[in-house]
Amino acid sequence: MKHSNVALFVPHNGCPHACSFCNQREITGQIYQPTSEDVVCAVETAKKTLGTETRNAEIAFFGGSFTAIDREYMTQLLTAASPYIKSGEFAGIRISTRPDAIDREVLELLGKYGVTSIELGAQSMSDEVLTANRRGHSSYDVRKASELIRAYGYSLGLQMMTGMYKSNDETDRYTAKRLADLKPDTMRIYPTIVLRGTELFDLYQSGEYIPEKLDDTVALCADLLEFFEDRSIRVIRLGLHDSESLKENMAAGAYHPAFRELCESEIIYKSALRALEKSNIQNGTVEFFVNPRSVSRFIGQKRKNLKRLDQLGITAIVRQDMRLSKYEINAML
Repeated sequence: MKHSNVALFVPHNGCPHACSFCNQREITGQIYQPTSEDVVCAVETAKKTLGTETRNAEIAFFGGSFTAIDREYMTQLLTAASPYIKSGEFAGIRISTRPDAIDREVLELLGKYGVTSIELGAQSMSDEVLTANRRGHSSYDVRKASELIRAYGYSLGLQMMTGMYKSNDETDRYTAKRLADLKPDTMRIYPTIVLRGTELFDLYQSGEYIPEKLDDTVALCADLLEFFEDRSIRVIRLGLHDSESLKENMAAGAYHPAFRELCESEIIYKSALRALEKSNIQNGTVEFFVNPRSVSRFIGQKRKNLKRLDQLGITAIVRQDMRLSKYEINAML
C-alpha cells in the first residue's frame, strides 16, 4: 500500500526561536492552531477518502516544534488522535520537532498515545551555520536526540536544508554524511527559500546572502538523493510543498513545484552519460533503454535532457525496458 499522511499543521507553536529563514505562515499557508475537533474531522475525512489504505497511514503533526508546545495542548491533540491508532485504523502518529525539545520524559509520554515516528529539524550539522541562522541548538543536540529516539524504538526522520546562510555545497555534503551516520529511516531535504518578513530576506536585500541558483541546487540535491538512497535511507520529501502563499511571499531561492522530478531527471541524465561512456559512444543516433516509469525524467522538463544530449552530438531514441531499475540506462548505436 502507498504510504499517506493525514497532515495537521501547528505553525510556529512551541518554537522558542526565530530562525533567519523561517516564516511558517507563508510556508504552510496558515496560522490557525488546530483543535481536538479539527483532528477528529481531518481523520474522519481521511477515512472516507483513503478507505482501507488508512492502515498504512499516519496522523501527522507538522509545522512547529510539537514537543515544545504547551504540554496540555499537546496532549489534547494526541488524545484526539490516539483512539484511531489503538483501534488499528491508522498505523501511527508522526510528529516533527526540534532536536533540543527531546528527552526521555517526553519520549515516554509520546509512546502512551501511539506516536510511532519522530522527525527532527536538524537543518545543518555545522555549528557555525546553525548559530548564524539562529537555530538555537547544536549538532550535538541532533546526535543526542536521534540516539534517544532510536533507543526508545521510534522511527527516526531527519530534515536538512541546503544553501543556508553561511553554508555551501561542501558544508551541505558534510551535513548529509553526518545525518546518514545517525541511521535515520527517512530524510527530507529542503533548499533554502528567501521569504519576505524574515531576517534572511534582510540579508538578501543587503547582499550579505546570495541564494543558490536552481540548476546548481538541483545538481547538489540530485547527488544527495543518490547518497541517501544508496544507503537505503528513504528521502520522503525534496523541496517545499507547493502553495499559493509560498509563491506570493517568496523573494528568491531554488524553488520549483516539481523539484524532486528535476533532481531525478538529473540523476538519470548522468546515468545516460555513463552508459554512453561504457559503450564507447561519442556521437550519432543512439537507442537509450529506460525503465517505463523513468521515461519522462529521461526526457527532462521541456526536453532538457534530450537537448543536452543533442549538444553533445547525440540524437536520442527512447526505448522502454521493464528489466531496468529506476535510474539504470543502457545505450546502443
